[in-house]
Amino acid sequence: MSQHHQPSTLAALSHTWVEAWNARDLERVLALYAEDAVMTSDRIPVMGFDASGTVRGKDALRAYWGKALGLIPNLHFTVIDVFVSPDSAVVFYENERGKRICEYLRVNEAGLIVQGSANHLPH
Repeated sequence: MSQHHQPSTLAALSHTWVEAWNARDLERVLALYAEDAVMTSDRIPVMGFDASGTVRGKDALRAYWGKALGLIPNLHFTVIDVFVSPDSAVVFYENERGKRICEYLRVNEAGLIVQGSANHLPH
């Protein structure tokens, strides 16, 4: 049974997630994730990682995001809105290229992210 988290806690996690990315501090980002976290994105196959679009575990996340950060020196996320449920948050943000993205972040009882998915507009 999943733990219910306070909306304010999930909102704070969301802002911490964005701040860590904007600091380009990969270890600070990874500290927010559980060891067995999974991440799904249409960028994963494009970047030469798993063809399914999902990477599993912190080491795989580190490899994928490390490569991504190397390719996007001006990475910057601007929060538009944060949405919360009892066990997840969705960060609606704009990236450095003006693209709008929704990042779904599901958290475990300890408040660590166990599942993330980057959701892009389908065009």
